Amino acid sequence: MQIILLDKVVNLGGLGDIVKVKDGFARNFLIPTGKARRATASAKAEFEAKRVELEKAAAAKLAESQAQGEKLAGRTVKLTQKAGVDGRLFGSVTNQDIADALEKEGFKVAKSQIRLPNGPVKTVGDNTVAVQLHTDVVVEITVTVYGESA
Repeated sequence: MQIILLDKVVNLGGLGDIVKVKDGFARNFLIPTGKARRATASAKAEFEAKRVELEKAAAAKLAESQAQGEKLAGRTVKLTQKAGVDGRLFGSVTNQDIADALEKEGFKVAKSQIRLPNGPVKTVGDNTVAVQLHTDVVVEITVTVYGESA
């Protein structure tokens, strides 16, 4: 299926690109999330008419993400979890826990934007975590986990 991208999609293309993707990917993800449209003749003409508006909106979104990224870069988030004497946590620190801690500090970050490279944090100590605010804006923060005796 040929589609017109209405937003930048990683490993696929940028705004306005006409690409061919599998039908299921287009129907189940790209079109419902508003990232793409079917590439019909009328859709192409409509897109060209709205192209300037869409590019302005995309640039504004990127600038907002970069501003938030500058504030967030290098920040340390401190969390406390129950841990054993050897420093292993009884549970784990997930991306939801980190998102909640950032929310308390005044940053609007969804749990899906937090990238845990090695899966959930299961030990006490410092861990580096990436936060992807936009497809072009990725900042790293430090998550410090303190152990609490059970």
